[in-house]
Amino acid sequence: MLLGLWLASNVKGVRAVMVAGSTALLALSVYLTYIFLADRAAGVEGEMLYTASFDWFAPLHIKYSVGVDGISVAMLLLSSVIVFTGTFASWQLKPLTKEYFLWFTLLSLGVFGFFISVDMFAMFMFYEIALIPMYLLIGVWGSGRKEYAAMKLTLMLMGGSAFLMCGIFGIFYGAGGQTMNIVEIANHTGGAHAIPFAQQCLWFPLTFIGFGVLGALFPFHTWSPDGHASAPTAVSMLHAGVLMKLGGYGCFRIAMYLMPEAANELGWIFLILTGISVVYGAFSACVQTDLKYINAYSSVSHCGLVLFAILMLNETSCTGAVLQMLSHGLMTALFFALIGMIYGRTHTRDIRELDGLMRIMPFLSCGYIIAGLANLGLPGFSGFIAEMTIFVGSFQNADTFHRVLTIAACTSIVITAVYILRVVGKILYGTCKNEHHLQLTDATWDERFSVICLILAVAALGMAPLWVSNMISTGVEPIVNHIHAATVTVSSCNPFL
Repeated sequence: MLLGLWLASNVKGVRAVMVAGSTALLALSVYLTYIFLADRAAGVEGEMLYTASFDWFAPLHIKYSVGVDGISVAMLLLSSVIVFTGTFASWQLKPLTKEYFLWFTLLSLGVFGFFISVDMFAMFMFYEIALIPMYLLIGVWGSGRKEYAAMKLTLMLMGGSAFLMCGIFGIFYGAGGQTMNIVEIANHTGGAHAIPFAQQCLWFPLTFIGFGVLGALFPFHTWSPDGHASAPTAVSMLHAGVLMKLGGYGCFRIAMYLMPEAANELGWIFLILTGISVVYGAFSACVQTDLKYINAYSSVSHCGLVLFAILMLNETSCTGAVLQMLSHGLMTALFFALIGMIYGRTHTRDIRELDGLMRIMPFLSCGYIIAGLANLGLPGFSGFIAEMTIFVGSFQNADTFHRVLTIAACTSIVITAVYILRVVGKILYGTCKNEHHLQLTDATWDERFSVICLILAVAALGMAPLWVSNMISTGVEPIVNHIHAATVTVSSCNPFL
């Protein structure tokens, strides 16, 4: 796809390449999901399927190792849907259309490579590939304080990467310095190459914070609202819909899986921080007046739920965390697509300057209502399934500490309803007082297609979640069992256990 874009000589050619490439990507992801489910149903064993590996840098035992389980298949499917719909959401983008889609494709390449990597260094490399294009995509094609937002995002995420690199090499040498393969290191935990507990307590916080910065972990979340607010529509869709999921995925796949003893002992600290993210993000969304900032702080809250559920350390909550990644990815992509379309017509995102849009843009308004209902957890949509699974799983922890935090996190549902209904009532209903807005048109065909695809995906996940949940469980179960099997060889430092 990158080569095709490079060779394209005009805007029509660029669009044709993007449509063909994103369609093929979506078709391949659907096919991968189908054969994965079929092979699992047929009893094919193995923690990772369809693996491949070859030496990349032998002195450090770095290999290009790839493979998928139920979690990564779900993330690949989500990513392909967002890339596909983001292509149509960017249909009218100008100027420098070719250059924009080149960087957008490179960002997508990093995301897909990250989710299929089994080697820690390869995963880190794709992580960096996914981050670097964000600077230009926001700084060149963004809006508002785009240079400031691009610089802030890049510096904070690069700071997280520094923590992450230290954590990865700490894990590598702590595990014996013989392999960077995630599955191989995990299988040795408890054996001759187990990472000593003292080292786990050092590398676990670094790794969790490194990935947590991208997952909007409090107090490292401040880059997220500015980045979302300034990014162009499709970049906001991919950024919030997929890129932030790299944080939760990495925390679960590396920090929790490879350092289970430290996760058991130190997890309570990050559980408090993620609980703050959930409630603080929801309250912050209530006081915003910019549509993108409202959705950005909403993303802080919902991505906080992902990390919150992972740290609960049981299969139900962790399955809910992955469902939340899928659900939030689709919902927030839908929100940002609609906000971008409204902004492109009204040239404002300030809810104080918007009213009566239902009569002027009925399609976009109805789409916004559907996105809002899904976001506040209406049964029948993906948000309900994901959040209920998280809260039910979290409440399975019988101790007071975990249950109090779970109840506190549940308040975010009510707060979410407040800001969603407030915005819907303010911008969609009533009488339009701006004469310029009365002349505006509704969504074009490409915008309608993008919105309809995302709405169908949100509804499909909400009404038929079982097959997705079962697929995810095949990847979650061995990781959670591995964490539970870990035994702490030193006295407990968790005051709540």
